[in-house]
Amino acid sequence: MVDQSKILYEDDEHQVIWFGWEDHEHESLVQSNQLLVINADNAYLFDPGGAYIFSEVASEVAKYIPLSQIRYILATHQDPDVLSSITLWLKSTNARLLVSRLWIRFVSHFGFSDNSRLVSIEDHGKQIRLDGNEYIKLLPAHFLHSEGNFCFYDTRSKILFTGDIGAAVFPKGERYLEVSDWETHVSYMEGFHKRYMGNNLALRRWIQSVRHLEISSIVPQHGAIIPKEMVPQFFAWLEQLECGTDLLDQIYDNALA
Repeated sequence: MVDQSKILYEDDEHQVIWFGWEDHEHESLVQSNQLLVINADNAYLFDPGGAYIFSEVASEVAKYIPLSQIRYILATHQDPDVLSSITLWLKSTNARLLVSRLWIRFVSHFGFSDNSRLVSIEDHGKQIRLDGNEYIKLLPAHFLHSEGNFCFYDTRSKILFTGDIGAAVFPKGERYLEVSDWETHVSYMEGFHKRYMGNNLALRRWIQSVRHLEISSIVPQHGAIIPKEMVPQFFAWLEQLECGTDLLDQIYDNALA
């Protein structure tokens, strides 16, 4: 089920809509967020999600815009919770998929063969021009956690969609839409980030590249929206976090002989 949708930003020509999904009957399925940007007559869908939730997400998206008006589907990375619905989306729309050049040959394993609808994102990123002087910027976030990973910044709403950066795993019944208690929320993010982020060097380099942006909120692919006033705390937390390869000794020292 799509748990709910919420308009995060709206003006005469532009909307940003959040969709949050989880299935309370299948605890093994990870909760995920999708984001839809509507600009004039075109729409842009970020991380469309897994095949299991396609019909629910598509139905909810169609409440805001016809699926035929989706111009691009943008994937932060290649994981099935991000992209295993892509064959269904490509059959239901005329959209093209943008994904890291590293994953172009891999995403076809989800079940489609029309490579003319695949657009590779080079390592340095890309910009999608919207009406006027606005853009969706596809910004490098490599090794966080995927080797070919991106985050997406909408210059009009100032919303940064960060994929797995900022992801949180909630205890059963504790999920919420927006962070209000920072210390509690860190406890829901910490375990995920320690294992899934590449290392602290990659985190610091990413923060350096996005800190100059005017950010109204951060929306991760899993978990809760981080409001503007907590963005500095989020960056400060990530800057000091040991994760991934920083923790190799701990992992191997505890391995079975």
